[in-house]
Amino acid sequence: MKGIGLFGGTFNPLHNGHLKVAQDVKAGFNLESIYFIPSSVPPHKGTEGLADVKDRFQIIQTAMGKGFTASDVEIDRQGPSYSIDTVRYFKDKLPASTLCYLIVGMDAFLEIDTWRSFKTLFDLIPMIVMTRPVKGTQITTRFIEELEKYIHAHVDSAYDFVEHKSCFIHPAKQSVYLCYVTPVDISSTQIRNYVRQGVSIKHMVPDAVEKYIHKKGLYL
Repeated sequence: MKGIGLFGGTFNPLHNGHLKVAQDVKAGFNLESIYFIPSSVPPHKGTEGLADVKDRFQIIQTAMGKGFTASDVEIDRQGPSYSIDTVRYFKDKLPASTLCYLIVGMDAFLEIDTWRSFKTLFDLIPMIVMTRPVKGTQITTRFIEELEKYIHAHVDSAYDFVEHKSCFIHPAKQSVYLCYVTPVDISSTQIRNYVRQGVSIKHMVPDAVEKYIHKKGLYL
């Protein structure tokens, strides 16, 4: 059975890097669909320079292709946008047989101990942690050891790494998978700076995203 992925973030704005890593994850895990979920009030980031969530949602909608869906689940929710609430929403909404993954970047994962009810997430949903190859190699022993050390310290010491699956498994909790994605040298911060400076962002975002940003006068 094909699963679905939940990919949250500020997406301020969505860019080609986001789309490329999502394509890598979708292909690597044979997912039927990935939901892009813009956070309304990000709990771990300031709101300075943050476009209105309705604009960020519209930007995502303009860039969605086959197998990608924009979700507005966090737009009308009161208060900060917590992943635990979003995961519970999808778990309640989708059929019980649906295989559902939470997609997170490596930097975000290494701060997961600061998330609300983060340990409950490991009970509810398997995670796909996106990471990039190190110096041309997909994996290093030191990298895995450091990641395992973090998981043991902050989540549960019973997690073990299974090399042939690139996965941390636990006898009772959900698995944590590693997915090696294509490095793309693009950041939302860089895009916002370019827009303010009048520099073209054509090579960094889909055409429809560029047009929407300029039409609405975002990031000026």
